[in-house]
Amino acid sequence: MSGVGKVVCVTGGSGYIASWLVKLLLQRGYTVKASVRNPNDPKKTEHLVALDGAKERLRLFKANLLEEGSFDSAIIGCDGVFHTASPVIHSANDPQADIIEPAVKGTLNVLRSCAKASSVKRVVITSSMTAVFENDKPLTSDVVVDETWFSDPDFCERTKNWYAASKTLAEKAAWDFAKENKIDLVIIHPGVVFGPLIQPTINLSVKLLLEQVNGPETYPNTVLPFVDVRDVGNSHIEAFEVDSANGRYCLAGHVAHIFELLKLFQHLYPSLNIPQKCEDNKPLVPKFQVSDLKARSLGINFIPLEVCLRDTIESLKEKGLYNI
Repeated sequence: MSGVGKVVCVTGGSGYIASWLVKLLLQRGYTVKASVRNPNDPKKTEHLVALDGAKERLRLFKANLLEEGSFDSAIIGCDGVFHTASPVIHSANDPQADIIEPAVKGTLNVLRSCAKASSVKRVVITSSMTAVFENDKPLTSDVVVDETWFSDPDFCERTKNWYAASKTLAEKAAWDFAKENKIDLVIIHPGVVFGPLIQPTINLSVKLLLEQVNGPETYPNTVLPFVDVRDVGNSHIEAFEVDSANGRYCLAGHVAHIFELLKLFQHLYPSLNIPQKCEDNKPLVPKFQVSDLKARSLGINFIPLEVCLRDTIESLKEKGLYNI
């Protein structure tokens, strides 16, 4: 196991991606220091302390994104840091205070703690594909999105895509700080994340999928990149372990129209009713492409979308969170 003898920190440890990251790190022999907002809340910690290896090699720390210095104790002595903590909210009464500020300030607070810890060799940050392709460029079928693309925060704010704005601004702040403080930084950009759940509650991306079946009369005319949470977790670890890993990595195993996803969902579970009408009565928008060359350089072979969807639903059924 490559992580034996190494200590890493995972911020926002109770989240969807972070929980899988903690699980996979423990499997590889790492000692994990995970930050959570409230270590005394069993709903946020029980699924973590139940993981194989947790009793021996998992330690929980209290930290708050907006509190400078609150990550110091979790990061001190670590070989690497995985920063996953960030608001996953798409709308708010005060987007600046509720979405953008925690994402940007939180990222800088984590990096400030990293800068104080001479033991930290590399920092891996979880961003999003929304920090890559949300701009004025047309997304037609011949377009290939790759790591050279950047979202435009002004465009994100004009379109009220506050989550994309938060991720875009947080990434810029991270690169600027890393350059000034000579931090070895890698940033991972997952698409919409599905896959089995470890935590006891339904996360936002899975909830958005479930809301499209058994009720709505129309589906959105939208194409999105998708990726399995297990691929996301493994990509983070490879980005830390592979010496040559650098810069940004787009993670999109599959690009699909929402209707295509729903049809696959119904094929797997025929009792589901999916909407048959597009919300705007226009032709389906074309599917763009996302380059997988950098992701595959980390050794990632993406889990098929059908497997990802099936495992997501079976996980929800097992936890009593969804009945079909």
